[in-house]
Amino acid sequence: MTVEIVTAAVLVIGDEILSGRTKDKNIGYIADYCTAIGVDLKEVRVVSDDEAAIVDAVNALRAKYTYVFTTGGIGPTHDDITADCVAKAFGVPLDFHPEAIAIMKERLAKSGGELNEARMRMTRIPRGAALVANKVSGAPGFWIGNVITMAGIPAVMQAMLDEVAPKLKTGAKLMSESIRADAKEGDVGTELGVVAKEHPDTIIGSYPFLDETMAPNTNIVVRSRDAEKLAAAKAAIEAMLVKVRAQLGAA
Repeated sequence: MTVEIVTAAVLVIGDEILSGRTKDKNIGYIADYCTAIGVDLKEVRVVSDDEAAIVDAVNALRAKYTYVFTTGGIGPTHDDITADCVAKAFGVPLDFHPEAIAIMKERLAKSGGELNEARMRMTRIPRGAALVANKVSGAPGFWIGNVITMAGIPAVMQAMLDEVAPKLKTGAKLMSESIRADAKEGDVGTELGVVAKEHPDTIIGSYPFLDETMAPNTNIVVRSRDAEKLAAAKAAIEAMLVKVRAQLGAA
């Protein structure tokens, strides 16, 4: 039986990375993530905010690998040109996406912000692309062909990667469980790291949010292609949370 080898490349976009002003935190995370789910990360490129460079890199990488993950350049400013470049690479128009607009309007209605011209830039999606949900800050990424375009902000990129991971070809379905911590992310971070090391065949992520009382809280998501390993990691997380909450209560 022949096992398909699934490959990927990462394309990091942004002058701020190349200038050293921003230190990349996404490459290593994506590399670990791909390894855990059975995708072979074969190449990483970093390019400036230059249209020709981005288009050339997208076309070269998407022809060579199963998937291309891009990070950066989908924000509200004039130099956020990734969407434009991906659309050009695929030879399709860049449209204001109705669902993306609705997502932004709903998000801004809660925060009191305005859907101005700058924020509308983040609703421009290459025609034919599917949205990639952004549970952290609202503005979506997108997936067209084998190119998955994500934000450069690490927390947002990680959440987007979690959204697309179950849809990637990996040889087995990636299952997930979500656990509400009822604790701040900083209260469980160290202990969660220990659990992750003890369960190397799972992917564990933590996502801070404000709960119904507007108090800081955390959702912990654990993923695995093995049901038994998923259950074991979930049980370990739940046991860890019981101890952490007891310590917080006694403090």
